[in-house]
Amino acid sequence: MVLHSNYLNLTDCGACDRLSIMKIVVAPDSFKGSVSAFEAACAIEQGLRRVFPDAVIDKIPMADGGEGTVQSLVDATGGHLRTQRALAPLGNEVDAQFGILADSETAVIEMASASGLTLVAPHERNPLRTTTYGTGQLIRAALEAGCRRLIIGIGGSATNDGGAGMAEALGIRLLDKEGKQIPRGGEGLGQLASIDMTGLHPAVAETETVVACDVNNPLTGPDGASHVYGPQKGATPEIIETLDAYLARFDEVLTRTLGRSFNDIPGAGAAGGLGAGLMAFLNAELRLGVDIMVDAVNLKERVKGAAIVFTGEGQLDFQTAFGKTPVGVAKVAKAHNIPVIAIAGGIGEGAEAVYDTGIDAMLGIVQEPMELADAVADASRLIADTAEQAARLIAIGHKGLGS
Repeated sequence: MVLHSNYLNLTDCGACDRLSIMKIVVAPDSFKGSVSAFEAACAIEQGLRRVFPDAVIDKIPMADGGEGTVQSLVDATGGHLRTQRALAPLGNEVDAQFGILADSETAVIEMASASGLTLVAPHERNPLRTTTYGTGQLIRAALEAGCRRLIIGIGGSATNDGGAGMAEALGIRLLDKEGKQIPRGGEGLGQLASIDMTGLHPAVAETETVVACDVNNPLTGPDGASHVYGPQKGATPEIIETLDAYLARFDEVLTRTLGRSFNDIPGAGAAGGLGAGLMAFLNAELRLGVDIMVDAVNLKERVKGAAIVFTGEGQLDFQTAFGKTPVGVAKVAKAHNIPVIAIAGGIGEGAEAVYDTGIDAMLGIVQEPMELADAVADASRLIADTAEQAARLIAIGHKGLGS
């Protein structure tokens, strides 16, 4: 591995001494169930400083739009968290959180905070009943806080209502043939006859909404929201067919109301059709979550001048290559020909695919037989020790090159 030649003259006999003051970017995702992205970045920094105590280290907590995105963006930009009382999927109230970034204009929301599957006990899961109303409450709270740019992560949903509940919370009326508001939950869409958007929160018209969406499912059909994701939300085969028909009805009414169908747009079926609802009611743009993060934390500018980039996540495997955080970070680094090292809690099947995406080396943090629970509990130390070993290898390599 050769550090970026623009920043180090490796033929200079003093190059090894100057390694200690090089710029290093540390941009990991969280290690799920163990440490946050910020905690992971701090642990990597700790290990690097044992070898390069004077290095300029820029810590940039990352995420891919899923769990941890709010915290990572708040940490990376110096923003703050807000707590909002909101309806959970089955109508009980929970304390949900969203973030406001340092610019005071951008809010970041995880729909799972108010409408997530983890908020519903396994024996109570039924997407006929669950609603996205709480997600709409978070959006409304962000708008009323003065935010005019929204970043919304839509992973981990318990719902299959097309975003109907979300729309209701923002002032839209979804009506049956008698002009009455339909019931909340996926089942209510079976009664939908018309949509009245005259009550939509006025701030929506002047707000940019970007949605972190890493799936391409259409709204309905065998690859749609109900068939692909319904079973994990408690849907039986009969319920799946019912919900698929109800989402088709939803799209028919949207087409009459807005003059366009959302059914076949990639990502429309994400989060039980919330992808379609956000596009329809908030004019949202669906993008890869890691690409949204890259822009939000200004990663393309912050990697400039770096000699090396460290990234990481809880598990590196074949899925990582399909747009997860380490690959997104590596793509940015490679545009500047900067080498990338990924540190992971575990290295799984097919992880070698990441070498084709810009990651130059990967290191697992567990170096001896260890119970998973112990590794999780001791993750910060293990990450720091692994980063130290990477730094020592870098130093050894440059001593040889400079000799």
